[in-house]
Amino acid sequence: MVDNVEEIRKNNVLHLPQRPAVDIEFLDLTFTVPQGRKGSKLILRSISGKFRSGQLTAILGPSGSGKSTLLNILAGYKSTEATGTILINGEHRNLKEFRNISRYIMQEDVIQPLLSIDEAMMIAANLKLGKNVTVCDKLEIISDTLDLLRLTPARNTLTNKLSGGEKKRLSIALELLNNPPVIFLDEPTTGLDDLSCSQCVSLLKQLAKGGRTVICSVHTPSAKLFSLFDAVYVISSGQCTYQGYGPDIVPYLSNMDITCPTHYNPADFVMEVCAGEYGDCQDKMVSAIDNGRNIYRNNQLTSLFESNSPTGNDQNVIHVMECISNKEHKNTSWDQFKILLIRMWVQMWRNKSYLLLKVVLHIALGLLIGNMYIGIGEDGSKTIFNFGFYFNCIIYFMYIPMMPVLLSFPLEIQYLKREHFNKWYNLNSYFCALTVSTLPVQIVLGSLYITMVYIFSYQPLEFGRIAAFFGICILTSIISESFGLLISSTLNLINGMFVGPVMMVPFIIFCAYGFGEGYASIPILIKILMRCSYLRYSFEALVLVMLRGRKLECPETEEFCMFTNLDEFIEIMAMNNGILWVDIVALVLFLIVVRSASYYLLRQRLMPNKTFMALQYIGRFIKTQMSEGR
Repeated sequence: MVDNVEEIRKNNVLHLPQRPAVDIEFLDLTFTVPQGRKGSKLILRSISGKFRSGQLTAILGPSGSGKSTLLNILAGYKSTEATGTILINGEHRNLKEFRNISRYIMQEDVIQPLLSIDEAMMIAANLKLGKNVTVCDKLEIISDTLDLLRLTPARNTLTNKLSGGEKKRLSIALELLNNPPVIFLDEPTTGLDDLSCSQCVSLLKQLAKGGRTVICSVHTPSAKLFSLFDAVYVISSGQCTYQGYGPDIVPYLSNMDITCPTHYNPADFVMEVCAGEYGDCQDKMVSAIDNGRNIYRNNQLTSLFESNSPTGNDQNVIHVMECISNKEHKNTSWDQFKILLIRMWVQMWRNKSYLLLKVVLHIALGLLIGNMYIGIGEDGSKTIFNFGFYFNCIIYFMYIPMMPVLLSFPLEIQYLKREHFNKWYNLNSYFCALTVSTLPVQIVLGSLYITMVYIFSYQPLEFGRIAAFFGICILTSIISESFGLLISSTLNLINGMFVGPVMMVPFIIFCAYGFGEGYASIPILIKILMRCSYLRYSFEALVLVMLRGRKLECPETEEFCMFTNLDEFIEIMAMNNGILWVDIVALVLFLIVVRSASYYLLRQRLMPNKTFMALQYIGRFIKTQMSEGR
């Protein structure tokens, strides 16, 4: 009796009950990519097939055959440019609903760093299972999942210290928490040793037995692994050359007078056949299997489809969706925001070396700039140096907050893509959490720098001026960080690190241009561009706050000081018409516009609309043309 219970537990973990059947069919699936002057390249060529629930299906093929592309299209990760029909339980796929019941585990093990396995699993459970599931139930689910994946001994290990096999199993564990009926995996055995590969495939087969549809792409498995798959779909040059049970491929090829050598791995053999090492057999294989419309079963070819466009009962799809929605209670955006914010703060706090580096940088630059402008705030002979000091502060709060974002956020997008695609949270919650998470460090470190340079430079110790100085500098810092997000939401790391600093140059130029008596002679177009620089508003606000209404004493060592009356100095600099509240409002508007634009571009990167897809297509076409022109 105990053995039976253990067997039941082994085959069907407590929190992973039997799932409703989800069968995936595809007909005449075609996918092309532009290739410049050559037109386009066919990746998939009108292939068909059917992947059944309760089975572990492997997609095999030589490099460049299109197996990853097929997996991406079926998972909905890359489907807008594909043509053909995809059916779920006999009905045309509704991609939005299908993504609610499927999960895609990509080849790269993109796992949030600086969290233990336990913490990563609990955060995923809080995001996926909702607050209606009690903490005790979540802990039990996590323990069952870690036991199933043999991760219990490493549950307190940080994710960035895991081995390749442990990272792969953790990637699967994170997506198993809400028990999806459809699981896609892109080459889950890549980079693993033989034992880890065997354990991974055995686990996937065990999951499929619970009624799930498990589909993975695999690159030349061993003979042992090849025999573990319930079904194999072989693709070569974008066409289906075999569909059926793996070891049956030997008699299938024998019927075509293609004999597999004795004691030879069938998977290696079929790859060699597809590569043309046994002659040009591909057309013969594609014709026999009817490009995926037939399946080789019980030593004979059987048609999978009774007609060209099979239809099923719509109630099947509705039943699946109801079963999922009845058991899952989505978190509110506020709940997701809190969970993500805590995760970001934990990761930030544990990155001690990075925090220490930032603290040292702010202190070092504070000492350097503070000593450069020491004592100028009360010295009537150095009024112009105050002008330079404020400009220096603005440039500091432009580059220092922006550069780390340009470096780190392109890497963060990889985590975001995986989690957002697999429906962990909505983008609104993530972006709000990202915005709030950086504020404490930004304010604390910014205040550390401001305190040092403010005291060193002998600026007026008046509460109103101090508060305004702090506020303007921090506001400038947040806007600069927003520009970093704007750039890195669109560009990759290398391009972003180039474009970011270069893009700031016009803001700096128009910030400092046109002061003095020559302002009236500046062309109207240049004046408009000057008002498009957020740094000019910051600079003008600092000058008005710190200099207006003050007089400085001329040191005894100086015979004459030209600008002791600071109001006259402001008038000479053509800033006497400046209005402080207008500058502050302009900065706030800049913050709202740039932050909103960052959010919009990030959303388009994750879920592009037709306009952005057209722009991406044009961009790829131009890039191809330029590469061919060289």
